[in-house]
Amino acid sequence: MSRRARDVIVVGGGVVGAACALALADAGLEVTLVESREPTPWQPSQADLRVYAFAPDNAALLAALGVWPAVTAARACAYRRMRVWDAAGGDELCFDADRLGREQLGWIVENDLLVDRLWAALPTAGVQVCCPARVDALEQDAEGVRLRLEDGRRLEASLAIAADGAQSTLRRLAGLEVTGQDYAQRGVVAYVDTDKDNQATAWQRFLVTGPLAVLPVGAHRSSIVWTLPDAEAARVLALDDAAFGRELTNAFAGRLGAMTLASARAAFPLRRQLATGYVAGRVLALGDAAHVVHPLAGQGVNLGLRDVAALRTMVLAAQQRRQNWLSPHRLQRWARERRSENTVAAYSFDAINKVFSNDELHLTLARGRVLGCAGKLPPLVSMLWKRAAGV
Repeated sequence: MSRRARDVIVVGGGVVGAACALALADAGLEVTLVESREPTPWQPSQADLRVYAFAPDNAALLAALGVWPAVTAARACAYRRMRVWDAAGGDELCFDADRLGREQLGWIVENDLLVDRLWAALPTAGVQVCCPARVDALEQDAEGVRLRLEDGRRLEASLAIAADGAQSTLRRLAGLEVTGQDYAQRGVVAYVDTDKDNQATAWQRFLVTGPLAVLPVGAHRSSIVWTLPDAEAARVLALDDAAFGRELTNAFAGRLGAMTLASARAAFPLRRQLATGYVAGRVLALGDAAHVVHPLAGQGVNLGLRDVAALRTMVLAAQQRRQNWLSPHRLQRWARERRSENTVAAYSFDAINKVFSNDELHLTLARGRVLGCAGKLPPLVSMLWKRAAGV
């Protein structure tokens, strides 16, 4: 690969990294994407266990990049309602697309499908792909960055972006530190079939062990994210399929009738992790490299793509004014705005998890009532949804 300097090197080719490469190329920049391994091709017959509740603002971003139609043409399940309630009692908090004046509230989309369609768009966008490749060393000065790869190749650019996940190598090389908390919980994921139609509804029931989310991917098929303490997660993973289905049905109070497994099961550890800064000279961190949040609100990938959208907007605004998009004050302003929003979101999800995932008497008596009261105030429901949807 030529050492000719590019405008941007994006390290990490997941959903957020690939979208970032496309977004900056769409803004007219010369972009190189570095990824350690080729993504797994999406196969319709093998549904990916990792799914996202994709928000409307991020669907609009991918539409602007020419990717969203290819996603929806393959497989994306729109959901029109959300229903949230506490196992301890009280009324539900409900969001309804009709009442909010929307065709849908969002879409349930598989990770592998998103990555597949984003990567398919890279060549046409002019993004130079360097894969398989791993970053081994970083040098930078006021003019730009120089990355050395493990195979000895060297890349130069005006800016490098760390989008290589929670264990980001580039973030570490840039000296950006993180703080975090292990929740001692795991998210158990699988696909299940239900006796009753899920009504194109994203459901969430709060239990003392953690929230249980049931997300529609078909009329009688749903993706689950069952948050459990580590030991309890290990126990339910060890159950046979029939016993797992019975426990899951009980945990969901039989709301959709009997639940039966329709896939393998997996679990991933849950933690909060926040970078103390998003900018170090000519290196930026975004997505999971900058912030990892509890999945109870399904906002992880949405927050990462909002990092990308804000960066793209900043670049386009500077270009329109014929100003330097790389000026330190612009980068720092982007970092302050994104770090503020992501930190508020992370600690909000943290607080919700603590309040609902325990059996303390006073909280148990109050929290269901709070959900019910919120659901009876249409302006509040609209505000909460708009914040989650990014509109």
